[in-house]
Amino acid sequence: MKIILPIEIAAEIEPHLPSDTKFVLVDSDGNLDHDATDAEIYLSWFFLKNPVLHRVLAAAPALRWHHAPNAGVNHILTPTYLERDLILTNGAGVHAIPIAEFVLTYILAHAKNLADLQALQAEHQWKRGFPIQELTDATLLIIGAGGIGQAIAARAKAFGMKIIGTRRHPQELENFDKVVGVDEWRSHLPEADYIVVATPLTTETQNLINEEVLRSLPPHAYLINIARGAVVNEPALIKALTEGWIAGAALDTVVTEPLPSDSPLWSVPNLFITPHCSGHSPKVKQRSVELFLDNFHRYHTGQPLRNVVDKQSGY
Repeated sequence: MKIILPIEIAAEIEPHLPSDTKFVLVDSDGNLDHDATDAEIYLSWFFLKNPVLHRVLAAAPALRWHHAPNAGVNHILTPTYLERDLILTNGAGVHAIPIAEFVLTYILAHAKNLADLQALQAEHQWKRGFPIQELTDATLLIIGAGGIGQAIAARAKAFGMKIIGTRRHPQELENFDKVVGVDEWRSHLPEADYIVVATPLTTETQNLINEEVLRSLPPHAYLINIARGAVVNEPALIKALTEGWIAGAALDTVVTEPLPSDSPLWSVPNLFITPHCSGHSPKVKQRSVELFLDNFHRYHTGQPLRNVVDKQSGY
């Protein structure tokens, strides 16, 4: 069996595979060090670009299974990719803990007014009377109660928050007070103190958080997006923050990344921007390797694979 491995992670994968496994290494530009025409498995790595993906596909006509470490795979499901009959698995779950921790960081920073308090320290001022809030009984609406959404809920519940989640097929979930369908969540917008976007980017979720949604939130609501930039309509968000429809927002992901230096998002009031780093942790690499190796064993022994992507749904 032959596998295409990214050079960034090959040294950590190869020792754990059967001795008769053959390897083809691929660099970040899509250059292959050996013939890949009979390669059956492709492990890609983070920051995969379409030209690189398409170059590998063209060089490996016998591919049957592709594993991507990302949770979101919208950048992979190109028309060229969908022409191939490939099993695609993703890294859903490996980023859940660091992203959930980051979401609580955003929430606490807003509730405790940390930006203003840090500004006071820089100005050597001792001032009290800020509107500092607690999280007990605050309502958190999580758009997308998948693995990341559930990790967020587990941590938010420890703060005594009321948690509402959304799923395509609603079901009772631990730490959620209520889980509703893909349309019913809109009726809960007026009661949301915090709203977290944790849904995959698909044709159905693009611009999901639009002007209508933002106008339905209460003025004290705080929006957090750790999913994909295009799920939030950026012009609508800029308008909402500039005109004060909501109290603020935190974006770890935007439509155009890296965010251009002349983007109006940089100077929008009450907007906290982080450079798509909420999923970063040294343990993510370890979990990614473990997930691939477990799936390789399953593939090799004919067992069902974990995290198989429905390519039509996009996740």
